[in-house]
This record gives sequence, C-alpha cells and structure tokens, in this order.
Amino acid sequence: MQTKDQNSALRNLSALVDFSNVINSSLDIQFAFNNLLLTCLGKFHATRGCILIRGVDNLLNVSSSKGLTQESLNSFPVVKFSDYGSNKEFQAFLKKNRLALTQKIISSDGEIGLLILGERIDGSNYSDDDINFLKTILNIAATAIENARSVEKLKLLNRELDGKVNQLRSLFDLSKEFSGILEKDMIGKLLVFSIIGQLMVSKYAVVICDDVKLEFLENKFQHEKLEPALKDCMPAELKQVLQTDQIINKYSKLFELGVSLIIPMQIKGSTKGLILLGERRSGLKYSETDIEFISSVGSLAIISIENANLFQEAIEKQKLEKDLELARNIQQNLLPNKIPQMKNFEIANINKSAKQVGGDYYDLIKLDENRLLFAIADVSGKGVQAALLMANLQAFLQAVVKQNFPLAEATNLINDLVSGNTTMGSFITFFWGIIDDSNNVLTFVNAGHNPPLLIRKGEITKLKKGGMILGVMETVIPYESETVKLQKDDLLILFTDGITEAMNKNLEEYTDERLEELVKNLEPISAQNTLDEIIDDVNNFTGGAEQSDDITCLVIKNC
Repeated sequence: MQTKDQNSALRNLSALVDFSNVINSSLDIQFAFNNLLLTCLGKFHATRGCILIRGVDNLLNVSSSKGLTQESLNSFPVVKFSDYGSNKEFQAFLKKNRLALTQKIISSDGEIGLLILGERIDGSNYSDDDINFLKTILNIAATAIENARSVEKLKLLNRELDGKVNQLRSLFDLSKEFSGILEKDMIGKLLVFSIIGQLMVSKYAVVICDDVKLEFLENKFQHEKLEPALKDCMPAELKQVLQTDQIINKYSKLFELGVSLIIPMQIKGSTKGLILLGERRSGLKYSETDIEFISSVGSLAIISIENANLFQEAIEKQKLEKDLELARNIQQNLLPNKIPQMKNFEIANINKSAKQVGGDYYDLIKLDENRLLFAIADVSGKGVQAALLMANLQAFLQAVVKQNFPLAEATNLINDLVSGNTTMGSFITFFWGIIDDSNNVLTFVNAGHNPPLLIRKGEITKLKKGGMILGVMETVIPYESETVKLQKDDLLILFTDGITEAMNKNLEEYTDERLEELVKNLEPISAQNTLDEIIDDVNNFTGGAEQSDDITCLVIKNC
C-alpha cells in the first residue's frame, strides 16, 4: 500500500514537473490557458471545462474552453468575480453545463480568475487529494500566466511607444512642412491629409473662427447645415475636446451631421479654430493617443495659419505704405515749392503731417506784380481720405482764382464746389486773403478756420470775418470779406489746430491762450524767427509726445 502511494506521488510529481516545463516554455498567454485546461482535463478525466479571467469592471470573461458548445458560451451570464459564488445565473450556467468544480487561480499579484471543470467520466467526485493537486497545478500556472501577462503588457507598451515615436517623427516632419507654408488653403489640406492618413477618417472639417465669422478651410460635412450648427455652439468659446457622448448632450445638431470628435485649435488659451471629425472607417473609437496626435497637429496648423495671416497683413501693410508714400509725394507736390518774393512782406511756412499723408493745406499764389493770394485750410479726418479732399480743394482754388472774382464771391463758389464733392460728415475749415504790396492792404475771408492773429505792437487782432466752414451745405448766406490796412512790423500768423491742440505726455493741450501769450511778446525780427519761436515752444511743451494732428503755420511780416 505504501509503495502504491509512493508511486502515485512520484507520478504526480513527474506530472507537475512536465506541466511546469510545458507551460513555462512559452510566454503566450493563450498557450498557458489552453495547456492548463487540457492538463487538468486529462489528469482528472473530465470532458469539459473553461477558464474565466477577471477583466474590466471586475467582470468574468471566458478565456479558454473545451467541451462546451458555442450556444452555451453565448449564454454565459454577466457576473462579477466577487459575486460568482452567489450569482444565481452563474450557478444555473454551471449546473446546466454539468460543471462540477470551481477553483480560483491566484498569483502573487492577486486573484486572476477561475478554473472550472466538468463532471468526471466515471461519475466520481473530486477528492481532497485531487483538489490539493489541482491547487498545486494552479499555483504553477498562475506564475506562468503572470509572466505571460507581463510580456503582453510589455509588448503593448512597446507598441504604444513605437506609436508615440512614429507620431513624434510625423510631428517633427509636419512641423517643418507647416513652417514652410504661408497659404491657409495649403495648411488646411496638409492638416487634413495628416489626420486622415493616420486615422482613416472619411468626414472632416477644418474651421477657422473668431467672435465674428467662420472660415472653412476644408469641409466634407453638409455645409449648409454645418455652418448654422456651429454658430449655435459659439466655436470661439469651445476650450475642451468633445467626444461623441458630450456632442450628443450639448450639440445634437452636430452629432446628427456625423460629427463624433471636436478638437479646438488654440493659441495662448484662445480658440482660433476647430477640427471636426466623423467616425473612423475602421469603427474604432478615438484613443487618447489619437486625440493627442490630432491636437498636436492642430497646434502646428493654427500657428502656421496665424503666421500666414501675419505675413499677409505685412504684405498688405507694405503695399499700403507704398501707396501712402506715393500719396504723400503727390500731396507735397500740391503745396508751394517756393515762396513768392514781395517788396514789403516776408513769409515763412511749415507743414508737418501727423501721418504719412495729412489734411492740412496751404497755398501761396502770385496773382500779379503786386498782389499775393495766400490760403490755409484744415480738412476733417486724417490719412488718404483727408488728402484726397485736400487735393480737391487745391484744384477748386486754382480754378476759381483764375476767374478774378471778388474774394467773398469766390468763397461762395468754392463752398458750393466742395459741398457737391464731399461725403456726409466731411468739411474744411478755410481762410484765405490777398495782400496788395503796393498799398499794404489785406483783404480776407474766414470760412470757419482758427482766426489768424494780427500782432501790432503787442496787441492781437483776430481775423474772423467770413462765414461757415466749407462743405457743410451749399451757400445760403453769402460770405463776407474784410479789408485791413497793414503797418510796418505787423505780424500775421496763420495756423491749424495741430498747433493749439498739440498734447504733451499728460494729455494737456498747448491752447490758443499759450500761443497768443507767446506771439504778442515776440520781437518782430523776421517772419522765420517768429515761426521758429512758435515751433520751438510747441516742441518744448509736447516733450516728444506723438501727435495725432497735422501742424501747419504761416507767418507773414510787413517789413
């Protein structure tokens, strides 16, 4: 009897050694399951059995089976590992399929699952020795299973790592591609090709957005429905990646169009665009790795799009600067290029635009041997529009002067011409006069301009006579002129409000009062000296602050 038990023990030991050698000969986890199940069926003379592995959410899944029909496997109940002993459906499954023995598979890392064996061929029950021997087999198998699992995890990690490396290589290559493209259409195509090449997507859209408008670089959804659906969700406010469930709950119209993934393209936390993707052709869901890749490509794309916009703006600015420079040259040619000489009067002038082209205007026209016409004007607004209106005024003035109308009548005509050629809201303040060198007489008309200052022995007279500013409406009340007899050392100072409204860094204005206080105390040395004193005082007051208005000044001195 003792010899028989020893022989049985030796056979069991030999079987365990053989089993250990076989199950550890491969690191394939399915090989381990199959060999475990076949060894147990052969050892205990059973015809059916299965291995259940604890999976996601602690649920048991059939990993390997023998002797069970497909119908039986399809009817395997949903059961948690922790509840298998009390789960009625599970117990019914065991009974229906005549599965008699259930034993846990336990490794050093915890419970792996269950080994279930059917009834023995001879109908005998499993003895305590059988169960102890089975536990030994399961201990050996558990180690092999854990080793195989570790290898599977390592393989999975290696695959993920390879995928990450490939994505990084792709992103590196794409970054070079994106950086060399400055056309938004081409950027959109490269973005789409990068994504659909990696993820096999049939429906997609790339949308550039701001608070005002949407721009579709690419779109394979129904455009007539996509645009209003996007406007409803305010794209510029989308900050997070949205997947199918979130899209269904928040933006059902987009889901109905087939959108299953929305990825915002952001710069410094501000959403500048969206990538909309439909389902993958493979039917697989978008993984976190997929989303990270799409987001990274989107970031490269939106930066390139912003660079393209900046590049385009730079080109447009360059073109505009060239146009403005041309306009400035034309405008400067409209102003007098030299000062007419007179026997009894000297003249000094300055014209400085706040922008490349401005709205200030002055003119000096010798009418005959003794008479000089001078004018100064300030056109409303700045830039090209003001310059064009100024050019019109200069043309009108040159044409009217040749008609030799009295000054007041000529002003009526100029106002009618300006009114008929200006848009609503545009106007011109205007002052002009004629000095007769033979008798020192000044005749002038003021059309709403800053009254020029006539300084005589420290006293100031403001030349106001005239009428309304030019361009508001056609003449209803005729303009009036005034004639003044000039004396030796009289100073006539004409200026635009760029002088009196010049601001310092504290946003304080130079003011008419300061100008008047300055000029009435000046020694009338010369016209140029007087002009230099005025400009120096304005510059000292402003202290280098940037000015928003043109500066024009004429000084006429009776010698």
